[in-house]
Amino acid sequence: MVIRPYVTADVEAMAQLFYETVHTVNARDYTPQQLDAWADGSIDLAAWDRSFLAHYTLVAEEDGAVTGFGDMDETGYLDRLYVHKDRQGRGIATALCRRLEEAVGAQRFTTHASITAKPFFLGQGYRVVKEQVVERRGVLLKNFVMIKDAPASI
Repeated sequence: MVIRPYVTADVEAMAQLFYETVHTVNARDYTPQQLDAWADGSIDLAAWDRSFLAHYTLVAEEDGAVTGFGDMDETGYLDRLYVHKDRQGRGIATALCRRLEEAVGAQRFTTHASITAKPFFLGQGYRVVKEQVVERRGVLLKNFVMIKDAPASI
């Protein structure tokens, strides 16, 4: 596995990975209606590209194919972290998360984790500060605001 910086040419593969992962992996915790509201397959690729370029964004790749990606802003907000539906449990998300945290170097990291992702983030040292319900395209979805304090500098 190679982890490298995002380039604009990655955005289509990332959008496809996002859609497939949400509709497969997250299907155990969310209804079909919620999955469609979360990922309807019509991503504004230009807006995603601008967002990825504005954030620190990393892409995981195996044999030239995108297997995961994550992005974090300068405040330590982890916006997106997704791993290909067929590559779950292989350490890709852990590697991406650690590299993002190391690169951004914030004092605290925050994310809004899905029901599905909550156990992963707990394992990475994040803690739940709030359970919330968000609206996407008129549909309500539960997620969790989670934070992790950066290790103290020596």
